[in-house]
Amino acid sequence: MVFGVVSIPRTPVDVFPSFAPPQIEIQTESLGLSTSDVESLVTVPIELAMSGLPDLTDQRSTSVPQLSSVVLIFKPGTDLLHARQLVQERLNTVRPTLPKWASPPVMLPPVAATARVLQIGMWSDKHSLMKLSDLAYWVIKARLLRIDGVADVSLWNERQPTFQVQVDPAKMARLHVALDDVERTTSDALDSGALQFSNGSVVGAGGFLDNPDQRLQVPHLLAIQTPQALAQVPLEEQPKKGTTVRLGDVGPVVQNYQPIIGDAIIDGRPGLLLVVEKLPWGNTLQVTRDVEATINSMKPGLPGIHFDTTIFRPASYIDDSLHDLSTAMLLGFLFVVVIVVLFLFEWRVALISIVTLPLSLTAAVLVLHFAGATINTMILAGLIIALGELVDDAIIDVENILRRLREARSLGSEESMAAIILKASLEVRSAIIHATLISLVAMTPVFLLHGLTAAFFRPLALAYSLAILASMGVALTVTPALTLLFLRRAPLKRQASPLVGWLRRAYSVVLSRIVVRPVVAYATFAVLVLVGVMVATQLGQSLFPAFEQRDLLIHFDAIPGTSAAEMERITTKLYHQLQAIPGVDSFGAHIGRAKQGEEVVGVDAAEVWISIDKSVDYN
Repeated sequence: MVFGVVSIPRTPVDVFPSFAPPQIEIQTESLGLSTSDVESLVTVPIELAMSGLPDLTDQRSTSVPQLSSVVLIFKPGTDLLHARQLVQERLNTVRPTLPKWASPPVMLPPVAATARVLQIGMWSDKHSLMKLSDLAYWVIKARLLRIDGVADVSLWNERQPTFQVQVDPAKMARLHVALDDVERTTSDALDSGALQFSNGSVVGAGGFLDNPDQRLQVPHLLAIQTPQALAQVPLEEQPKKGTTVRLGDVGPVVQNYQPIIGDAIIDGRPGLLLVVEKLPWGNTLQVTRDVEATINSMKPGLPGIHFDTTIFRPASYIDDSLHDLSTAMLLGFLFVVVIVVLFLFEWRVALISIVTLPLSLTAAVLVLHFAGATINTMILAGLIIALGELVDDAIIDVENILRRLREARSLGSEESMAAIILKASLEVRSAIIHATLISLVAMTPVFLLHGLTAAFFRPLALAYSLAILASMGVALTVTPALTLLFLRRAPLKRQASPLVGWLRRAYSVVLSRIVVRPVVAYATFAVLVLVGVMVATQLGQSLFPAFEQRDLLIHFDAIPGTSAAEMERITTKLYHQLQAIPGVDSFGAHIGRAKQGEEVVGVDAAEVWISIDKSVDYN
């Protein structure tokens, strides 16, 4: 028990069991490509390169403007890290065949089936979105990725500052300037950028200068530090001899951001949404606490910036579920003790049950802990279901031992107490073992299930089976030892339970009337069966239980081609309408997608996340 109390709190906890098969997602940014070009030039070559991987069962791909996503699904039980190594080797072979303006394919980090562990809203009335993006990428995201269990942090509405030459076609035509010349000059001047052209012969500037005593490094300092300086750069290929055309002559040169691929609305205002995803083996509760502690520690160094960590927080639901299930288990345990005392009318037997019941449950959870399992609602439900059989194991052995001890004392037997207890335990041993085996056989079909049903119900069956196996072990070992300790001085005469006496008298009265007129009993039974069948046909059916989770998701798609500005207007309007509903606590929305994020959509799709206050009626 002490070992369990120390070890079990470190067991990972989640809402649901891991129901998704091992999978790997490959994303390829393809700036400027349309959906059809992404599909034919990027997605199809990657799919062909991945065909034939060991244990690969399915490939699913999505192509949207400027992004290709290929999801590889493997057989359950596949070593994910080994599979990622094989995928990386295939990517190395297909990368040279992709268009040169496509970014290198990237494998997204491995994440859990329910990957999102926290959504953090970030906004400011003093800083621009570009400044927030800069801080979120270089400071906040980098710090959160150091937390144990965090797989990735996606930034919605990220606006990294870049230098842009916003060319004017009319000016270019008047000056006889080609767009390729503008792109080449801009890229060479900055030595970076999304559309950088290079013939492979460019070497880095800088170097060193040796003198007799020391070597002096000569660093390369980029001369272009401002948009104004970039505007003064002349084109490498001048349209006419004797003329000088600068980048500023073909259009405004500004510091701006690339056309956004995603947006975010936080409590009715534009902001950033940071989506924290966890690794498959991460502990949701611990990761959530560590992320929130990290955000709180950074707040003093980020004046004027506000955070909202309540937009989507599964840990709150886990805490509530654990509290409710623990309460149910505790109440069940207390009811068991009360029933044992009322029926057996023996406090020593109740005391043995109080010890053996939690010991059996703790032993089962310890096995799950060392097997690397995650405690979830289905496992806890299995333990609660097994509670009734644990009581049976605890009472059968104790009751038989108590009966044999009283018989031996009434007959004046000189046999030792240990021998009497041993014989009494052996009498019920076969019954306990057979009952346990029957229960395990009844659980066998659950272990033969497949797919999503198996992923949900196998943990329940496993927890149930481990609990009754542990109970059998306790009944055959610990229970006899406790009876030797506690029943040594038990009184010879047993006091009859008042409740049992009353129930026996009532049962005798009812049974005597039924025996005289059995037709009434048969008719009553038939009516109950008929009513039950009629009611059963009217009941709804659902494979999974209903979870009262107060984090709600609203997903909507606008007409294809809807702009990001229009989606922002619609989402903001939706915020004001939802805020008028009593109980809506927080609001966060992301539009489109984030770079290397899980959503593969255009800017005409949005997801709104709201939470309902605990004080209002959920339904």
